[in-house]
Amino acid sequence: MIRLLRLWRMVGKDLHLLRFALVHPRRPFWLVPALALLALYALDPINFALPFVGAVDDVVLLPMLLHLVLRLLPGHIRSGYRHLPDRQGLISRLRNAWSPGR
Repeated sequence: MIRLLRLWRMVGKDLHLLRFALVHPRRPFWLVPALALLALYALDPINFALPFVGAVDDVVLLPMLLHLVLRLLPGHIRSGYRHLPDRQGLISRLRNAWSPGR
């Protein structure tokens, strides 16, 4: 169960990086088609025919595929995202609010 929670925490970070990569002026040409294929995969008929298999697929496989796509991004996009200033301090406030010490 803890591994699943770690996976979903990784997905949250990946979604922020994905948004940054999509609006980046030098995004790779393959990013939008890869995300379109990933979206089509998420909506495939197996999800509707076999609901349990579709749920496992959506919970485990899709986040891993999204992470793989983002790992293939060029270094200048990933490093540019890491060096963005946290203007509102939102991430640090959320970390402090959810820290186990409180």
